Amino acid sequence: MWQADPPIVTLAFTGASGLQYGLRLLECLVAANKRVYVMISKAAQVVAATETDWQLPGQSDALEKYLTERLQAKPEQIRVFSREQWMAPVASGSGAPSAMVVCPCSTGTLSAIATGASNNLIERAADVALKERRQLILVPRESPYSAIHLEHMLALTRMGAIILPASPGFYHKPERIEDLIDFIVARILSQLGVAQDLMPAWGANIS
Repeated sequence: MWQADPPIVTLAFTGASGLQYGLRLLECLVAANKRVYVMISKAAQVVAATETDWQLPGQSDALEKYLTERLQAKPEQIRVFSREQWMAPVASGSGAPSAMVVCPCSTGTLSAIATGASNNLIERAADVALKERRQLILVPRESPYSAIHLEHMLALTRMGAIILPASPGFYHKPERIEDLIDFIVARILSQLGVAQDLMPAWGANIS
């Protein structure tokens, strides 16, 4: 049984390319002793099988066990909710955590959140975050963006969401793909107020 009471973060994986960002974020949140509520779309499971060596089970109980074991998380530190588990804490303002990240965020999910569709638990959880004025970070990975995508991003920004595109910088002179992934994950962790040592703060090396 999980005994500690650290802040909880809701983390959703959707079907955009770049699932590595979300998986690395989950790894860092677990290492930082955060509890994480996880949701994954069907498309994200396809992307995981295509882009990574992570074999993500389709059943929520099996996925929770897999992630817990792979990341060496504490019992109940990771909780996985299915797409239609409407009694999950994230489905209500009275139970949802104060922060949610959708990483990566497909443009379809972006559209659904912007228009309040709430057709599945991921969309409903994001809707709750917006209506309760809680932190919502969306990490789109698409190129180029259409006018529809940009209009949805602007609308969501005006609603209080943070749009944090998966567009890594290069001023830290990355040598590996993992360095590019860590660049974005570090920015997300900083937005969440989670201490990180993946990337130094700008100007930190100036004496």
